[in-house]
Amino acid sequence: MTLTRRDLIHATGALLAGAATPWAHAADPVTLRFSWWGGAERHQLTLKAIEAFEANHPGIKIKAEYSGFGGYLERLTTQMAGGSEPDVLQCDWGWLPMFSRDGNGFADLHALRHRLALDQFAPDALRMGMVGGKLNALPASFTARVFVWNRSAFDKAGLSLPQTWEELFALGPKVRAKLGDKAFVLDGDNYDLLLLAHSYAYQKHGQPYLSPTEPKVAMSAAGLREWVAAYKRLSRDNVCVPVPYRTALGGPDKPTEQQPDWVNGNWLGYCAWDSATRLRVGALAPGQVAEIGPYLTLPDAKASGLFARAAMVFAISKRAKNPEAAATFLNYLLTSEDAAKILVNTRGVPLASTPLKQLLREGRMGPAELQAFQQIKTQREAGRIPAASPYFENPRLQQLMRNVFEQVAYDRIGEAEAVQRLTQEGGQVLSRLRT
Repeated sequence: MTLTRRDLIHATGALLAGAATPWAHAADPVTLRFSWWGGAERHQLTLKAIEAFEANHPGIKIKAEYSGFGGYLERLTTQMAGGSEPDVLQCDWGWLPMFSRDGNGFADLHALRHRLALDQFAPDALRMGMVGGKLNALPASFTARVFVWNRSAFDKAGLSLPQTWEELFALGPKVRAKLGDKAFVLDGDNYDLLLLAHSYAYQKHGQPYLSPTEPKVAMSAAGLREWVAAYKRLSRDNVCVPVPYRTALGGPDKPTEQQPDWVNGNWLGYCAWDSATRLRVGALAPGQVAEIGPYLTLPDAKASGLFARAAMVFAISKRAKNPEAAATFLNYLLTSEDAAKILVNTRGVPLASTPLKQLLREGRMGPAELQAFQQIKTQREAGRIPAASPYFENPRLQQLMRNVFEQVAYDRIGEAEAVQRLTQEGGQVLSRLRT
């Protein structure tokens, strides 16, 4: 008899499923703690997936520990320090070097590969979870920055979507003339704005702020000046919603989907993680149609400047008393068809092949989401997404960058002081992280 590839895949799935049987007849069920952050939808769907897992694995019980994003890192930091972290946990990609500097902070998933369908992940996806030569985590999804435009609002105003940086900068005065002083081309919080400006400086000078291979500042003084100057330029002439004005409308971090000016088409677009597309496009008023625009690139760009990373990863505690059961549960969450039918893309477009194929086959993504996915996929396959430093999203570096650019936004510091702080204080933070 000749076995087809489909037969082999089904056989592999059966073996993985069969490997779960040691707990089926245990006198006392194994209990695993599982933590994650998210909103109401993610909580509801994850709890539903847990219920389905327990029904098929009667020897394993899952204790769910979930919350919003606020406070999650602080709680996990305390747990990790005290050796009381959950068996399976959702973790931000940028936190891996914090909790596992040498790769020994979490279980090495290579040792549990007989319970994990690692072949469902592309090599570059697996590299996202590598620390010190050990597979510390598996990524749930990959995310990158995309421009999302309200096509209906552009058409109504008689304007064209920007195709270049200069067209973006020139749009601000046109939008103001057409729609009024309180209309803007782009919405975004302070971090969205500083990342967009970073992309411009990265393209022009070919250097990211942080080295992707070691914890050090990599951007030249000229590049840093360009970063600050681009931020200020984006904040002028109705291009981006200025931080002070946005703060007055309900707080600087109020999500775009909760901003009435975005919902009603008075703010024409945003540039943010593609994982936010479904929620933000879904918030638009009836009759509004969104469209993904090209990622703006300078004609002589030295790099794409596109910032991308694993949206979130899952790790297993090195202290887990039942690591094999934990791996069985993690494999279910990330690679099984049953879980994919429940979770859909509540954690972004899946990286594992089975849930991704199912998502595409069943048409579970909206037009804008699909556009964003295809754009990022094309960029990845063309090698145009540069490696990012996980330290870029370290909480201490985040606090520094946000504070520096917030001070710039309120005209409390000038360009020279901003560059000095990004260089000196950034270097000091990174130096402490190395030790």
